[in-house]
Amino acid sequence: MSNPNWLSQAQNVKNLNKHVVIDLIRFTSGGVARVDLARELGLTRAAVTAIVDDLLAMELVREVEGHRPAGRKPIALDINPDRSRVIGIDMGATHVTMVLADCSARVLREEEEPLSIHEGPEICLRIVNRLVNRVLSEEGITLDQIGAVGVGVPGPVIAETGVVSGPPIMPGWDGYPIKDSLQNLWHCPVSVSNDAELGALGEWAYGVGREVNNVVYIKVGTGIGAGLLLNGQIYRGVTGTAGEIGHITIDEDGPVCTCGNRGCLEAVAGGGAIAKRAVTAIQHGQRTRLVDIHPVERITARDVVAAARRGDLFAQQLITDAGRHLGTAIASLVNLVNPEMVVIGGGMSQCGDLLLDPIRRTVNQRSLIVASKAVRVTASLLGRRSSGMGAVVQALSIVLHKYVDVN
Repeated sequence: MSNPNWLSQAQNVKNLNKHVVIDLIRFTSGGVARVDLARELGLTRAAVTAIVDDLLAMELVREVEGHRPAGRKPIALDINPDRSRVIGIDMGATHVTMVLADCSARVLREEEEPLSIHEGPEICLRIVNRLVNRVLSEEGITLDQIGAVGVGVPGPVIAETGVVSGPPIMPGWDGYPIKDSLQNLWHCPVSVSNDAELGALGEWAYGVGREVNNVVYIKVGTGIGAGLLLNGQIYRGVTGTAGEIGHITIDEDGPVCTCGNRGCLEAVAGGGAIAKRAVTAIQHGQRTRLVDIHPVERITARDVVAAARRGDLFAQQLITDAGRHLGTAIASLVNLVNPEMVVIGGGMSQCGDLLLDPIRRTVNQRSLIVASKAVRVTASLLGRRSSGMGAVVQALSIVLHKYVDVN
């Protein structure tokens, strides 16, 4: 007679291997052959065939023609794009971006709307819900067809509960049940994460950080945050505040930060700080193209970036100064974490080498030689889409692994 416990253990192992196979397929470009799965997992071809047959029956994967320079093309496996639809949402301090994707992470639609995170959760989530419903309606899709939604917010998140914890630039959001509120609204699974963490995940899965297992993603916008992907896993810390690089002290006597301290990186190099420096300088007679903006108090970091790209020397100096401050903080992070890659993303990254060059110089000057030689500081490949695609990764993880667990 068969031992029930042994059978249960065998089934658990098979399910675990299914999860691993799903992840290997979804993060490998061009599909994966069965023989490669067997080699990677250390399983027999028969064991891999049994797993793949189950995944094919669930319609989670499909057979496609593989890639080979010459000779007969092998049969490979990739994710069935039509199995479900998912949504990735990136809520920034001043905007919200929605990405609608299929199960292969192919973007079907992307939309952005203005949003002020300072207006609080009720107003902001109403804007997000309106955006989601509008896009789905225009695409002829109902919420019932959405398998899961990933959401990124600009503050520390307790991932298990989907609650933000003491967010410096999100007044009124502390302890608000974002995850539960959206799940009750949309009746599908929702994952809530910090936006910089999702930026790291997006760049690792589909951007410049592919095949790199130790990536730091720095999101430089109104606020400044870091997403830490270490040994292939997002590191959040005990309360979700790991990576709050924006609140490293750069100048003890510097301007007051939103967190209440003085001279934080965010207070001297964040988008709000750069805009404020521009306004103050113009009020004191600084010559710059930015004087054409009326009233001067309306100047934003985006205006400074645009002026810098058009050759405005004052705007370029503001960006260079911000790059030096960022490099100082990142050098400490390089010494502490010793990553293979630091990816600069967010709205400020659109400055390109104007921002990257002072960051690189400062990191080389201020970090340990052995650490600085091992790290590559580069711009985001996905641009403003990094966090949205990271949210898509989270949503797809929910959908694909849910199907495995229920079968």
